[in-house]
This record gives sequence, C-alpha cells and structure tokens, in this order.
Amino acid sequence: MAAGNEVSATYYIQHHLQNLTFGHHPVNGWSLASTSAEATEMGFWAIHLDTMGWSIAMGVLFLWLFRKAGKMATTGVPGGLQNGVEMVIEFIENLTRSTFHGQNKNIAPLALTLFIWILLMNSLKIIPVDYFPVLFAKLGVDYMKIVPTTDVNATLGMALGVFMLIIFYSVKVKGVGGFARELSLTPFNHWLLIPFNLLLEIVSLLVKPFSLAMRLFGNMFAGEVIFILIALLPFWAIWLLDVPWAIFHILVVTLQAFIFTTLTVVYLSAAHEHH
Repeated sequence: MAAGNEVSATYYIQHHLQNLTFGHHPVNGWSLASTSAEATEMGFWAIHLDTMGWSIAMGVLFLWLFRKAGKMATTGVPGGLQNGVEMVIEFIENLTRSTFHGQNKNIAPLALTLFIWILLMNSLKIIPVDYFPVLFAKLGVDYMKIVPTTDVNATLGMALGVFMLIIFYSVKVKGVGGFARELSLTPFNHWLLIPFNLLLEIVSLLVKPFSLAMRLFGNMFAGEVIFILIALLPFWAIWLLDVPWAIFHILVVTLQAFIFTTLTVVYLSAAHEHH
C-alpha cells in the first residue's frame, strides 16, 4: 500500500509539472505528447501549448484592463481600476526615472509591459493546482500547466528579448566601434589585456539574460512544487498550509516581477552609457 501511494504521489507530481507539448515525434509524427518521454523525443522545436496559450492570454488581459481603464478615465473621483492603473504607472515612472539615466522614451512602456505581464502570469499560481488540470482532463486534455513562468522556455524567451535590446542599444548609442572598445578595454585600459577584458566582458554580458531567466523560473517553479506537495497532504493539512503559503506567495509573485523589470531597466541604462 505504501509503495502504491508512493507511485501515485510520484505520478501526481510528474503529471502536474508536465507541459502540454506539441511537436514532431519520430514515430507518431506531428502530435501531442502523451508522456514526458515523448515530449523529450520531440526535440528542441516542440511547443508547449499551455505556456504559449496562457502567456498570450495574460498579455491580452493586460491590454484589455489598461484599455478599459483608459476609456473609463475621469478627472472626477476615479474608480478602483483607474486608481490601480494610475498607481502602477506612477510606480513604473518613478522606477524608470531613478534607474534609467539615458534618453529613450521606449524604456518606461517596456518596463510597464514587463512588470504587469509577468505579474499576471505569476498570479496564476494562486489558483489551486488541481483546478485547471482536472477541468481540462474532462475535456480530453491530459496536461495543463497554467503558470507560464514555471516553464524555463518562457523566462528564457523574455530574457533573450531583453538581451537583444541590450545589444541593439549598445550598438546604436555607442556605435560598433564604441561597443567593441567597451568590451575590449574594460576594465583594464591596455591593449595587452584585451583578451582578458574580452573574456570578462563577454561572460558578464551573457550572464545577464541567463540570470534573469533562471531567477524568475527558479522562484516560480519552486513555489509550484511546494503547492503540489501541499496538495498531497491530508485535507486538514492542506487548509492549514496552503492558505498561508498562497498569501505569502502574493508577495513573491510581485517581487519577482519587480526584480525582472528593475534589472531590465538597469541593464538597458548601462547599454546607453558612454564610458
């Protein structure tokens, strides 16, 4: 009986951590993966449909909420939605002004988009872990992992987007020669130390997107695993532990969105600086 419970618990954890994967399988062709092994065999170009779907849905929700707040905006007594949107915009505006030292009108909208989008995706974690997997199972869908930021593919995708912006603005502001000189003559301004400087600066540059992605993914994934483990406990223990952990996680999901956004603004500010 203990062995059976162990198998059931293992299956439960693996099931809730498995993405709905679509790709080309060597045997089954283009299909949905029915096991984690099949998902692995589909290779690099397989798509996590749940990650893509829920991240797009949160992006649409973000646009809808802010559009609705804009249409309902009034100079009189503002409603709750308008108050909330204005507070977030003011918060991001202050963050950008204190952190970004260049001249670029696109940084504040980018920071606002990242913060709200990541916050909405992270907030899906507050929904009970069994709710959507059970609901979609009734519709014939085997797997449904609804928190996009618990998928390293999503966090790496956002981080690579930030990395491309860093490279783009570094070249645009400093020029190809200026950016090359920054990489080769920093921190030691001597031609003999160019190989050492290049090694340090390139590693430092590549670490930025990796650290952005893994920090967000690691915190969200760890929180998801804990929610799943709590769901395996007896009913009384679930209510004893799940509610406090969910309340604590409200802080975590907000903090992780803030950290990702702040570091993005800091990195882009450095890309605009002339040394």
